[in-house]
Amino acid sequence: MITNFTQLVDKLNTAAPQTIAVVAAEDHATMGAIVRAIRTGFAKAILIGNKTRTESLLAHLELPPETFLIVHLPDEQMAMKEALSLIHQGKADILMKGLIGTDIFLKAVLDKTSGLMKQGEVMTYVAALQIPSYHKLLFISDTAVIPYPNLEQKIAMLKYAVEMARRFGISKPKVALIGASEKVGNQSQTAIDASIICKMAQRGQLGEVIVDGPLDIFLATQPESLNIKRIITPIGGEADILIFPSLESCNAFYKGLVRFAGAELAGLLQGTRKPVVLMSRSESENSKFYCLALACLMANNNNLSYE
Repeated sequence: MITNFTQLVDKLNTAAPQTIAVVAAEDHATMGAIVRAIRTGFAKAILIGNKTRTESLLAHLELPPETFLIVHLPDEQMAMKEALSLIHQGKADILMKGLIGTDIFLKAVLDKTSGLMKQGEVMTYVAALQIPSYHKLLFISDTAVIPYPNLEQKIAMLKYAVEMARRFGISKPKVALIGASEKVGNQSQTAIDASIICKMAQRGQLGEVIVDGPLDIFLATQPESLNIKRIITPIGGEADILIFPSLESCNAFYKGLVRFAGAELAGLLQGTRKPVVLMSRSESENSKFYCLALACLMANNNNLSYE
């Protein structure tokens, strides 16, 4: 089982390198992350955007331009169109956002004709958090896409998070449905949805997974809290996955951990045919590097051993 990002990068040494199509790559943190991924050996890249600026950044990073295929398309929409074309042709395995505007990027990904969405799927965002005070990686959703997920969307979030956790070697993930209170008798939508999802899990409708909720953060991740509150839960304070009731709560949770607890995050859009790396331009090079590692893990079709 992969329990931290160092192990994730090490695991990719046994996998085939994946090709990343980067839209508007002329950003220092983005380029730095790509260069690290290439030097580590788990990725290759096609850089689409302003060739002059891209080559200038490469010179600063002391990597020869011939290391990459650089496609000169300074126009954001044209660059996005080319990146999607490369994905559809099988010439690239992963799509990554650089300095392109998020609205243009997502509109293209969602396009019914040329985009990357699977028919009938829900777009959401799943991230892995490496927290110094937690003994394993913690998967969370949704940090970036769905403001107030309904029942159907929460089920999709759970399924995507479970799929990602299994790629890390977690055969039967423990999923906590997060709420402000663990009381199931209240009439909040969070509690109602959690009760329905838990019943689905008990009946085997969600596969090999352990689900409970609503639970607060302490009950989900801190075993000693169970004795204090006298709560019995199959999660046992050892959650692998946290599903939040809103984007704001999930986003604030991860940013607080990054800012004040030294956490690192790697995340991907879910529901797409190929991995899509979408990060804020303010994210660090380190986070972008780990996002690339995560994307390469998810894109690689080889069966990786977790012994």
